[in-house]
Amino acid sequence: MSATADHAEERTNPAVRLGFQPEQVVQEIGYDEDVDQELREAIEDVIGNDLVDEEYDDVADAVVLWFRDEDGDLTDALVDATTYVEEGGSILLLTPKTGRDGYVEPSDISEAATTAGLSASKSVSVGKDWSGSRLVTPKAAKTKK
Repeated sequence: MSATADHAEERTNPAVRLGFQPEQVVQEIGYDEDVDQELREAIEDVIGNDLVDEEYDDVADAVVLWFRDEDGDLTDALVDATTYVEEGGSILLLTPKTGRDGYVEPSDISEAATTAGLSASKSVSVGKDWSGSRLVTPKAAKTKK
């Protein structure tokens, strides 16, 4: 594939824009009938595997977290998600867009991410009904030996 084709795919494929890479293990949390199937398929196409579910018992390279306002406490959900992803990995937090059922205020996302020890690296529109926030876990904690 040419560099031009790579750049075109980066613009048109949300999974590529979000930083997913071939061979990654991506765990999906919060799946329900309202999720964006096209985005799920785009991620699976890029990583070359199916998304693993909440029952997966190893660390993942990245987590896709579908979260709606009625799903409970966002900070708790993000803290839980960090236990599923390797250090330095990313969490793609997907929330309904403004005006959709389950919409989550950006200030709530920012506060929950900060409280959970995550850094927001980018926010993107990922479909007709969903917005995505790419949150990054801290690199390995600095420990003195």
